[in-house]
Amino acid sequence: MSVTTGTAARAAEQFRVTRSRRNVAWTGAGALIVVAVLAYFPYIVYSGTTAIMVQAFIVLTLASMWNLLAGYAGLVSVGQQAFVGLGAYFVLILAIHGSSPFAALPVAAVGCGVAALPLWWLVSRLRTGYFAIATWVLAATVMLIIEKFSSIGGGTGMPLPGFAGMNPTLLTAYTYWAGLAVTVVALAGIYLLLRSRLGLVLTAIRDDEVAARSSGARVGLARLLVFVVAGAGCGAAGAVLAISQLQVQPSAVFSVQWTAEMAFATIIGGLGTIEGPIIGTIVYMVLQQTLASYNAWYLIILGLVAIAVALFARRGLWGLLDDRLHIRLFPVGYWLRAR
Repeated sequence: MSVTTGTAARAAEQFRVTRSRRNVAWTGAGALIVVAVLAYFPYIVYSGTTAIMVQAFIVLTLASMWNLLAGYAGLVSVGQQAFVGLGAYFVLILAIHGSSPFAALPVAAVGCGVAALPLWWLVSRLRTGYFAIATWVLAATVMLIIEKFSSIGGGTGMPLPGFAGMNPTLLTAYTYWAGLAVTVVALAGIYLLLRSRLGLVLTAIRDDEVAARSSGARVGLARLLVFVVAGAGCGAAGAVLAISQLQVQPSAVFSVQWTAEMAFATIIGGLGTIEGPIIGTIVYMVLQQTLASYNAWYLIILGLVAIAVALFARRGLWGLLDDRLHIRLFPVGYWLRAR
């Protein structure tokens, strides 16, 4: 017993548990610089570039939320487009009643978070493929219900009111800043969430759900909170989508393509990391802008890239960088470090 205790004491002297606080300081400073530079973009680039950036912000927000679901809570959803569409329609309904679409954006996020509660009650007992298919069915059901209301455009949708008389250049800049703000809040919120006690529970669920349950973790409550947060985040992205397109159409905002894009960006970048969706979104946007003119070949190449990463880089592109360079831009776990 004394020998074991002495060995443990010597090991404790050689190593210490850390969250890499130095990395946190550098990450915070770097993030502020990046956000400041991005916020200045409307003054120095063309409107076409800011439109592409808004799309990137939407994809990054969606991918971060899908990563929170699948990468940490073990909930592989194929129906997150339900919250994208609900967020867009929240903005549309409030704009019809005289509210500014930009002021309706946070209301849309909160509304989608509230709407996630009854939807979670319907799918909370399901797992793996059953959960994925159930979320897809729920998204289709929500779209069919929305199409029944002719006052908000029915199946054809309607233009988004509230921008009459606004300068187009100013509208483009405001839309860009709204998309940037949603992305920054989403990433910061996920980072703070994963560094909290709930984050430890989610990390335990990601590593081994059975072990997490046996150790007393409240897995059901953790998954409920993650589902609500992901619903609110996807709803905010849907609100930005409605503002950027100036029109809300059910087939567009409830399209399963949104879930495909967020899953692609997450898997390419690295599932279960905050950095993964960022890398994956950059790769996705570069491929989209480069290959969009090749029609069907664009989708084929995207599929080949996803297959190659799944086969040869199981942890995604960020996993490759982390293995080689040991970089952690958003340290949320604990590591042993030599003293």
